[in-house]
Amino acid sequence: MFQKILVAIDKFAVEEGVLQAAISLAQLTQAKLLLLHVLTPSNEGYPSPMFLRPDNIYPQLYEAAWKSYALQMETFNQQEMEWLRSLAEQTKAVGIEVETSRVQGDPGQTLCEVARSWGADLIMVGRRGYSGLNELLVGSVSNYVLHHAPCAVLALQHQTPQPLHQSEALSAGDSPSTGL
Repeated sequence: MFQKILVAIDKFAVEEGVLQAAISLAQLTQAKLLLLHVLTPSNEGYPSPMFLRPDNIYPQLYEAAWKSYALQMETFNQQEMEWLRSLAEQTKAVGIEVETSRVQGDPGQTLCEVARSWGADLIMVGRRGYSGLNELLVGSVSNYVLHHAPCAVLALQHQTPQPLHQSEALSAGDSPSTGL
């Protein structure tokens, strides 16, 4: 069925269960996973290159600002790589063959390009549920991938757990006086 599954990974995808779903599918199909994290300046923790225009500040301040930015970027890169390594270790621990990759670029385009070059059979991506104006302003990686991917796409909708209503609890045989 699927031999190579590309998994779009970011902090939200891990929280939404995209990685766990990919692991489950890989276990069923004996597929290999590629965990791909596409880096953009909008990523959480990405250092801001603010004040790095040399025409706006004195040369000494520019040099200090640049050194500070370079140090922040190095720290950010190390943290991101460690995070990816830990995800790969979790995946390997359950017997799944896994690769990781971290590239900078437009997420939708990059996912499609990497899927094509790696020969992916399936791309798994989270979907945050943006629509209308939010989708227009923020953009939708999953929508782009669905329309441009060279292979099958599985877009997993983020779902928040719904609270159990008292009527549902009562129908399960619980009484209102005892709680649950």
